[in-house]
Amino acid sequence: MERDVDVIIVGAGGCGLTAAIAAAEAGASVALLEKEDRAGGNTWLSTGSVPAAGSRFQKDAGVDDSPETMTADLLRKSGPHDAEDTVALLARQSAALVEWLVDDHAVDLQLITDYKHVGHSITRLHAPAARKGEFLVKDLVAAAERLGVEVITGNPVAGLIVEDGEVVGVRVAGERIEEYELRAGAVVLAANGFGGNREMLSKWIPEIAEAQYFGAHGSTGEAVAWADELGSPLANMGAYQGYAAVAYPHGSIVSWTTVEMGACLLSPQGKRMGDETVGYSAFAPVVSAVTEESWVVLDQRIRDYVKGNEEEFADLVGIGGVVEAADEAAVAAIIGADETTVAATLGAFAQAAQGQASDEFARTDFGFGALQKPYFVVRSIPALFHTQGGVMVTDTAAVARADGTTVPGLFAGGGVAAGVSGKDGADGYSSGNGLLTAIGLGRIAGTSAARVAAKG
Repeated sequence: MERDVDVIIVGAGGCGLTAAIAAAEAGASVALLEKEDRAGGNTWLSTGSVPAAGSRFQKDAGVDDSPETMTADLLRKSGPHDAEDTVALLARQSAALVEWLVDDHAVDLQLITDYKHVGHSITRLHAPAARKGEFLVKDLVAAAERLGVEVITGNPVAGLIVEDGEVVGVRVAGERIEEYELRAGAVVLAANGFGGNREMLSKWIPEIAEAQYFGAHGSTGEAVAWADELGSPLANMGAYQGYAAVAYPHGSIVSWTTVEMGACLLSPQGKRMGDETVGYSAFAPVVSAVTEESWVVLDQRIRDYVKGNEEEFADLVGIGGVVEAADEAAVAAIIGADETTVAATLGAFAQAAQGQASDEFARTDFGFGALQKPYFVVRSIPALFHTQGGVMVTDTAAVARADGTTVPGLFAGGGVAAGVSGKDGADGYSSGNGLLTAIGLGRIAGTSAARVAAKG
């Protein structure tokens, strides 16, 4: 078969970029196709946090961790699901993955030591210094370019070319380009999930189908559908990552470090809605069940701490998204709630934080302790960020069929592959799960695709 390139990669988010680096490093020629005008996908919108167990950065910081502990942590949070083997696989490879990116490809990833974040019993998140995914994307793009891989933006893949049951290329078509075909020895599906596809959401995750969507616009699920049509079973399709507090109308996430340091969320009636420490994803449907908007209440210690460590939150402070409130009455005025109700809510919350009473929602972790005046308030809304279901893959990231065989020539990762955040709902998501499957499976898929193409 004549081929135009060794490996085609569909999607230039974290998964596709990492797959391109791995494939090119293995000696393959690579075409990296992105339908949007910019690389990044949901990785650009993330904090850039990649969990890794047993990295040298942890060892240097005196952190004792292991793949077994990481696997146990993630499964404890997610509960049983269809991709548990993928959890163990990615945990085993996580330390080498991070060190490979840092040492071999000049990607800025540093161990975060000031918090563990949701689902992790040990500090194991590695992120850019600014804790913004756009910096991770820029580093990955630069690494790919150094290996001779160009991100071809504005070139949406419209379908796979399949001959005699084998994937041999893609068809590219869009409003702004002339349709063409590209043939290769292997194809990697690295597009994101289906968060931007209301029809698929209504079918698979109706509880979140009408929620505000803040993920990448290109996450419309077509790559999942292509693999499904080729006989790959879909798994964990009801799972997703939500975010309980997206600053409104600013559109940036309200760092959940605020909650971990002691903040709470109030409804329009001035009441709390649950134990906020279950996590930003798990708490999203809790908020959605009560209201379309809520308010994060913190104090100056928390504001200054998070502002000093997280650039996105500092930006939110800078544009006036974090509003000072001298006392409970001022908080009530900002929310538009009854002053007596707000005072009672914050008073009970303070008593629980001080250990003087049990929290009404059984929250036990209050960070810095009881909130102190003046308060600071952020108006926010719950939102969907990305889906966690997809096609089953093997330990080489090959797309699996229900009969135990694989689809020849086809690999997948990121939002196309079944995620590791449980079977259904938002409460199985641990911090970094999205990037773990994106970057982790991306490296595996790129290496595997290059190997298959070399045999071709």
